[in-house]
Amino acid sequence: MVLVKLGKQARSVSIVGVGCTPFKNFEDHPQTKGMSEGDAFGYAALEAIQDAGLEPRDIQYFYHGAANPFMIGDSLTPNMQVADWFGVRGIGSVHHSEACCTGYVALQEAVQAVASGTYDVVLSGAVDLAASLPVVDAPGCFRRDFPLSEMLPSIPKVYDRAYGRPFDSAFGISFDNWINKYRWEYDLTAEQIDDALNGVSKSLRRDAVLNPLAFSTKTFEELAKENDLPDADAYLKGFGNPKVTQYLRVTGFEIKCDGAAALVVMPTDMAVARGLDHKVIDVLGTGAAAFEGATPDNEYNGTKVGTQQVYELTGVSPDELDLLFVNDFFLAGDIVAAEEVGYIPRGEAWQYAIDGRMGFDGDKPINTHGGRCNFGHAHGASGVADVVEAVKQMRGEAGATQMPKAPQTTFLRGFGGGQNIRCQILRTHD
Repeated sequence: MVLVKLGKQARSVSIVGVGCTPFKNFEDHPQTKGMSEGDAFGYAALEAIQDAGLEPRDIQYFYHGAANPFMIGDSLTPNMQVADWFGVRGIGSVHHSEACCTGYVALQEAVQAVASGTYDVVLSGAVDLAASLPVVDAPGCFRRDFPLSEMLPSIPKVYDRAYGRPFDSAFGISFDNWINKYRWEYDLTAEQIDDALNGVSKSLRRDAVLNPLAFSTKTFEELAKENDLPDADAYLKGFGNPKVTQYLRVTGFEIKCDGAAALVVMPTDMAVARGLDHKVIDVLGTGAAAFEGATPDNEYNGTKVGTQQVYELTGVSPDELDLLFVNDFFLAGDIVAAEEVGYIPRGEAWQYAIDGRMGFDGDKPINTHGGRCNFGHAHGASGVADVVEAVKQMRGEAGATQMPKAPQTTFLRGFGGGQNIRCQILRTHD
């Protein structure tokens, strides 16, 4: 395996503004009912611009991300179609799509544009109305249901099909690979893995319920009571939450929803000079890897490579991390990635999960907004939503789920499309 040697950024870059819509089924939520993708991107972008103490005219360039704009948005080059929604008609922009890794690439691209000296003020965001599909040729605010029967045929399209169809392109087969390897490496039982995954679920669901932007509004304890069950464990292991792969239960998979998120970056010296009324968050660097979807152990190998790159680039060591975000559209990633990036000692994350130590008030918090299975997964937008939550935590502005001590250093592990990995480190500016 070739490890790419990354060069240092030409100048330091910081996040100065963030914005995020509620992550809901827009048609079912009074605050978002009737919103189109343009509305949603504009909502997040304007919030980020305001948070940065700027006006739309201050933005010099913007990036627009979406996981699957043609299928989910009925559009091509959607960046050209959203500029009017936040007052930047005529400025340069580009659209990009890296499936569920889109949001992390959004941060990387914005940082590179500023670090290179090409621009000083860049906005980057992503949007996906992933809970519904467009009504073809109708205005963007008209949507229809997005049944699983229409989603599943799109999943193999992230695989190389030049000469055939890979065996693991079917739903559910590849999701267990890394956690299965983990189980046997540490001599664990299937019951212990189940308890660990349910432990993660309980912690992250509690975090999500306390977040007003999150999809989930009821804890597992509340759901157990509604179903006449004694406790959350009985609900999570009950008939209504069956295993749908070897290890993953229904609650271990993403909740598809609609959402958008955005951020604004500028050179660190400019950000500091502006005297903002909130902390400046520096982007120390990004490690990157890409493995075609049928590559064995692609998530594991990509995380390993990306982690090595970003630690070497930044000089940060794992013991400096205060907070971790993992793209967990299947829940096992929270356990295995936490160990691979060095956030939790090897062979111990499963017990940390059972002991409830991954919640916002635990000693090893992960995905303090609840992650994809609880906060909701708006595909391309979710990575930017991770950045938004990380920035709020680091500023001490995360509300009911604010960590007892605001984190100084945050690691984000993005994964999506079966092949794209980004590993990014943020740090509060001294």
